[in-house]
Amino acid sequence: MSKDKTPDAEPKKGGKMKKMLMLGIGATALISAGAGAGIYLGGGLAGPEAKPEDHYPKLVVRSVGEEAAAEGEGGGEGKEPALKVGTVSVPNDRFKVDPRKYEITYYPMTDAFTTNLADGSGFLQVGISLSTFYDGKVITNIKRQQVPIRSAVLMVLAEQDPALLSTSQGKQQLQRQLTAAINDVLRDKEGFGGIDNVYFTSLVIQ
Repeated sequence: MSKDKTPDAEPKKGGKMKKMLMLGIGATALISAGAGAGIYLGGGLAGPEAKPEDHYPKLVVRSVGEEAAAEGEGGGEGKEPALKVGTVSVPNDRFKVDPRKYEITYYPMTDAFTTNLADGSGFLQVGISLSTFYDGKVITNIKRQQVPIRSAVLMVLAEQDPALLSTSQGKQQLQRQLTAAINDVLRDKEGFGGIDNVYFTSLVIQ
């Protein structure tokens, strides 16, 4: 009788082992799925944290030959030239730029600036163009902040001494003051300046 019961015991043991194995596989699958969901929601295994400089305008490497000529053609008659795309990241907008390596863009302010002089002897009218070695993001920022930029420029112009403006040193000083004022506005409003210099397209003192 005892010999007849032995064959029945082995299948029961095998079935129990198979059930435990299936439970183990199921648990492993659940753990893997949970870990995968955590990685996905967390942004990946080694997703780098975004830094402020990742969103800064980038320097535009100077092109040569036909590429430079093509960029200088602009966007055609009645169209603005395409905004340049930069490739060189910088840690901040006070980065020392080598003008021999990077492309410069000039952006003329559409309307002249007119204000009374500080001593009340007359008025000053100035047309300016801005230069930058950075990409189209700076031009976009200038357009977006035209109102505060114009206000800052007018305040600087209103403080000028007409006698000083009659000298080249006085005009160069005014260039530096305007550059600083415009960069201050862009830093405050956009987080990045990027203006290299301000050039006079007209300057009238009366």
